[in-house]
Amino acid sequence: MSFRIEEKLYIKKENLIQFQEQLQKSSFQNLYHPRIIESLYFDNINLDMHTDSIEGLTPRKKIRVRKYPDDIDKKLYFEIKNSSIEGRFKTRKIIDEIEFNNKKHSGVFDSQYGVCWPKLIVRYKRQYSKIGDVRVSIDKDIEYIDFKTSFKYKDERVIVELKTNYKKDLDDLANDFPYQRIRFSKYCFGVQNLYNIN
Repeated sequence: MSFRIEEKLYIKKENLIQFQEQLQKSSFQNLYHPRIIESLYFDNINLDMHTDSIEGLTPRKKIRVRKYPDDIDKKLYFEIKNSSIEGRFKTRKIIDEIEFNNKKHSGVFDSQYGVCWPKLIVRYKRQYSKIGDVRVSIDKDIEYIDFKTSFKYKDERVIVELKTNYKKDLDDLANDFPYQRIRFSKYCFGVQNLYNIN
């Protein structure tokens, strides 16, 4: 099992071009073409995944189905993001439309959280870059959509994620890009703003 180390940066929209130029100067290569990502997140009736994430408790999980609606890749990915004392890792499997519809209507059972139901959709545009073991993704045009009502909340920020398996690489990279480091979860931010939870 390979644990991932992640760091997130907040970048103002007006500084995005400067950040992208820094990536090019640092020899980062584009990994994929920019594409739309859409994830449907599940949680139990008490929103315990949200609460555990906000409080930083471990172990905790996030459960979602991810797709790329405008991409050649039309697959549906059932993903579980695990955070433990040892680190973070993600499991992923391809599901078909029938299984996806079943999860939306019957929920997903989890041994830690019980039955989890679809709560919100997170949609955004992502740009990918990579150098060595370090991957950088730039997320913008972020939208949070309530699954039941389709009520929408737009996030004007740009969120950058740095991911690697080696902490030294991440520290070196974060020093090269002195932007504001943040602790951030799209799911939690969406829950807080759609449901007015503080």
